Order: sequence, then structure tokens, then C-alpha cells
Amino acid sequence: MTRDISKETEQKIGQLQLYEQGIQSILVQKQQFQLQQLEIESALKELEKTNDAYRIVGNIMVSSKKEELKKDMESKKEMLALRIRTLEKQENQIKEKATKLQSEVVGQMKEKD
Repeated sequence: MTRDISKETEQKIGQLQLYEQGIQSILVQKQQFQLQQLEIESALKELEKTNDAYRIVGNIMVSSKKEELKKDMESKKEMLALRIRTLEKQENQIKEKATKLQSEVVGQMKEKD
């Protein structure tokens, strides 16, 4: 049995594929930010264990004030958390749209039967 799919349904299926690609892209970005966040958390723990602090600048490591370095890392950690939350909102919005569109497509395909 062959199904004739309307142009509108084909377009919706194409849109669903674009939504899926968007979600995958967001997940990759979110994973990268989460990894950076873990690295910063690990660095902050190590920083608490020492009196000497160093910052990598280009190809060299220079001495840095511990509190200044800690403040910078905390700031980066907060920025990453904000980016992750933003990506999660985008992900949820796309998933909602995709779910709605998927229901429409399934409904249209059932009507064809």
C-alpha cells in the first residue's frame, strides 16, 4: 500500500527534521558548556588547596592573585550557567513545537487511511 502524502504534510515532515537538527545542535553546545563548567569547578577546588595561583596567558603561565583568579572563574561559571539555561529554554521551545507538529502530521496521515 502506497501513501500519497500531501505537499503540506511533506513540508511539516521537513520542518520536523529541521527541529531535530536544531535540538541536536543545542545539545552539543549545552554539553560543551557543561564540560567547561565542570573544568572550572575542578579548578576552583584545586585553587582552594593551594596558596600559589597561576593563569595561562598565551603560551606562558604567570603568577596571579588567588582571589582575583577565583573571582574570574566564578564569573565564567555563572556565565556558563546562564548560557546553559538559555539553551535549555530554546531546546524546550523547539521540543514543544516539534511535538505539536508531529501530532498534526500523524493526524493528517491517519486521515489518509
